[in-house]
Amino acid sequence: MIQGFIIQMLVTGGIYAMLAVGFALIFGVARMINLAHTSFLMLAAYGMFYSTYRLGLDIIPAIAISLVGTTFIGVVSYKLLIDRIREHQVTVMLVTIALAIVFQECMLLAFAAHFREAPLLVEGFVEIAGVRITNEQLLTLAVVLVVLIGIWALLSKTKLGIAIRATAQDTEIANLMGISVSRILLITMGMATALAAVAGIVVAPLWVVFPYMWSNPLVTVMAIVVLGGLGSVKGSLIGAFIISFVQTAVVFFLPGGAFLNTAFALLVMVIILVVRPEGLFGVVFEEERL
Repeated sequence: MIQGFIIQMLVTGGIYAMLAVGFALIFGVARMINLAHTSFLMLAAYGMFYSTYRLGLDIIPAIAISLVGTTFIGVVSYKLLIDRIREHQVTVMLVTIALAIVFQECMLLAFAAHFREAPLLVEGFVEIAGVRITNEQLLTLAVVLVVLIGIWALLSKTKLGIAIRATAQDTEIANLMGISVSRILLITMGMATALAAVAGIVVAPLWVVFPYMWSNPLVTVMAIVVLGGLGSVKGSLIGAFIISFVQTAVVFFLPGGAFLNTAFALLVMVIILVVRPEGLFGVVFEEERL
């Protein structure tokens, strides 16, 4: 039982981590709260379903179409709708939640409100310490590990990462140093959307695919980002596994109250914020981000 708990916690935490890191990236660089973020998970999941079951494509082309298509939609949405208003935070929140609802309604029109599923990316299972672990879960953990290491390497070891961190620190100084702030913001939005798309691709076989599947993860991801400290990638990563631990524990040890897992996660967030209002790795003043 404990082994199963650990695996489920790691899988869920990994998915939340990809979503939360993307959310923290776009907030840390653009100071923008993108409430449409988890809707890109939904679009990528539907992309997997449509590409495989409706178009009859193999897994690899379906992944490519879902990832590229979802990222393209995110970047175009940012350029057309959000870029010009990004300095007005309340307006951005209203526009992005409206965008998420538009995506939801489009999926309702195209696929109705039925529960769908995407085919497994890999089949079979392995047995570890007497517990069966599906290869799909192992693949999800591997994807999460590779993606998060890749994001860390990009931010800390490349010129693009330096430009992103400089923009997050101070857009005016970054602009004076010759960094194209608008280009960096566009790239960051693309990265955040791609992270949500990868999360959607790996959860499509694990979760049910339906038009409202973005709403619960949005609440959880916002709790994670606030818990970790707004704009902190490290805080979002650690917060994701804290919240995943709480939610998985509720499901495993209080089966009758499994529907309360999000409520318990929010309660943990509130308790930590009472003790540390800026979050685990947040800052009181405008100091280093990312």
